[in-house]
Amino acid sequence: MTRLARDPLYRRHRFTAAVIAYAVWLYFRFPLSLRMVEDMLAARGVIVSHQTVRLWAEKFGRHFANDIHKRSAGRLGDIWHLDEVVITIAGKKNWLWRAVDQHGFVLDVLAQSRRNAKAAKRLMRKLLKGQRRSPCVMITDKLRSYGAAKREIMPGVEYRSHMGLNNPAENSHQPIRRRERIMKRFKPVQQLQRFVSIHDPIANLFQIPRHDISSANHRELRGAAMQMWSEIAHLQVA
Repeated sequence: MTRLARDPLYRRHRFTAAVIAYAVWLYFRFPLSLRMVEDMLAARGVIVSHQTVRLWAEKFGRHFANDIHKRSAGRLGDIWHLDEVVITIAGKKNWLWRAVDQHGFVLDVLAQSRRNAKAAKRLMRKLLKGQRRSPCVMITDKLRSYGAAKREIMPGVEYRSHMGLNNPAENSHQPIRRRERIMKRFKPVQQLQRFVSIHDPIANLFQIPRHDISSANHRELRGAAMQMWSEIAHLQVA
């Protein structure tokens, strides 16, 4: 029997690419704790510790998220919704700044300790660098820091400040809120930034609309997402 060559990405790992990629997919695709993923793997006969799952999530999740981000750069929507939400860590308020497009795909996230114009500028600069273009329209809530930052960073972009128009950004915080409860709060702010910067690109890949499309189209889109995941995770052997 011919033994398949091991992909360099998984070299020196005891478990196969399929097992590792499945664990990473479970952890970032669903609101599961590390111990929940450990139990789900054990039910399939794969005995690993939750610490191992954490290491896989950080190493391989980062690789997968970076690949997804490269593939989507410059291809997402041109209407940017910006919003921020408070995340309490060790009794101290931190702010998770987020930008999504008009379809709800996350453009970028940035955890910061401040909620002011300087913090808004950092997010906008990060967005321009990552998306490689300016938006046609920027929409935010009533926080004045956005307007001040936008005038300096993107003066020519159309700007709307309206609570009712910013639902895509506000709704995009919900998965992180659910994960925050599962994890019994994030610990250091660096952990929050690491998690969301991996979680959100993977969530983008599997974001499939459930309204206004047929069941057949939904299955096709889900199949395409899983096919791309297989490519990103190097699960296909030539």
